[in-house]
Amino acid sequence: MSSRIEQLIDEIEEFIDNCKYKAFSTDVIMVNKAEIDDLLRELRMKTPEEIKRYQKIITNKEAILNDAKQKAQELLNNAAVQTNELVSEHQIMQQAYEQANEIVEMATRQAQEILDNATIEANAVKSAAMQYTDSMLANLESVLKESIATAARDYNTLVGNLQEIENIVTANRAELVPSEESMGEMQSVTETDTGNIALI
Repeated sequence: MSSRIEQLIDEIEEFIDNCKYKAFSTDVIMVNKAEIDDLLRELRMKTPEEIKRYQKIITNKEAILNDAKQKAQELLNNAAVQTNELVSEHQIMQQAYEQANEIVEMATRQAQEILDNATIEANAVKSAAMQYTDSMLANLESVLKESIATAARDYNTLVGNLQEIENIVTANRAELVPSEESMGEMQSVTETDTGNIALI
């Protein structure tokens, strides 16, 4: 069964696949920033199963150590019973105690090794999971930033082009429909020309 983080990654990939391409482009897409932000936020909040396993190991470390100590104590008790049964002289008793101490030390070392190995493994799993998740988020973030920047640049270019076209249309209209001041000047010139003709 896949984890929630894997499902989120699949959803992000599906989201990107379903985004519409920008006009006249086959590799630049238009992204809904709010929707992709929601997916990224949930992705960051989810904890991979490997990290949960690490937390479980750390949580149970006391139980592991206590279990090892209990086994060591049982070994010590068994050694004490055997010692009591075998002791008939001080030398035998001393030897039994030394053996019991060795057993306790050995059990303690084994318990510590189990805890150390579990901690190392958990830290390695956590580090790998965090690096993997961060790498994927970094790649996705880079793609989104590039897409947003490209879309903004193209939009500004389009607005500039439309403004230039509007200026040309306005100028053309002005040439086709003279203003009142221009009409007045034309009428004055006509009257002057007429007067000149009359004088001749």
